[in-house]
Amino acid sequence: MRVLVAEDERRVADAVARGLRREGMAVDVAYDGSTALDKARLNGYDVVVLDRDLPGMHGDEVCRTLRDEDHDSRVLMLTAASATGDLVEGLSLGADDYMAKPFAFDELVARLHALARRANPSLPPTLRAGDLELDPARHSVSRAGRPVELTPKEFAVLEALMAAAGAVVSNDELVARVWDENADPFTNSVRMTVLRLRRKLGDPPVIETVKGVGYRV
Repeated sequence: MRVLVAEDERRVADAVARGLRREGMAVDVAYDGSTALDKARLNGYDVVVLDRDLPGMHGDEVCRTLRDEDHDSRVLMLTAASATGDLVEGLSLGADDYMAKPFAFDELVARLHALARRANPSLPPTLRAGDLELDPARHSVSRAGRPVELTPKEFAVLEALMAAAGAVVSNDELVARVWDENADPFTNSVRMTVLRLRRKLGDPPVIETVKGVGYRV
């Protein structure tokens, strides 16, 4: 899952980003509204975590612009206010969900997974391919009933491949969905991650290389 965290309190933004990366998400950060809008226009985020009271461009305007421009990203709006009127106003701007600060990190993660599933309504909560099972919400993988321990990047690559339901996913697509904006698209990070995944998942192999195109499960 690719996420943009737009929050002007740098300590909060960086802490949330670190936590989400530990959950296997690719996370970019913006500290003001104008930067958030520029990044959202450039990258295909699954979810934008958008603080309402941003400098430069107010979060309301960022949300309204994303909706006016028909971006596919889901918007989770954050605000220090928790009154019903604020919630209604935030949702009326086009936000898909709303959380008052301070919030529990586990709840944020759960809401992000729920929003990502809404962005891809055909995806079930648990992804399966043969005897391989991946649960994004619980961040767990098992094969033939036995748990498989993966790093966050390995988990994210496997999730992207399984979500494609047998379709080929290119190297560039994996970089865009699993690595953040600082990733070098010319490195062999994807290939090395797939090699480690194959070793951990065991035989028979479940990840196929389609030469010159990409990978599929």
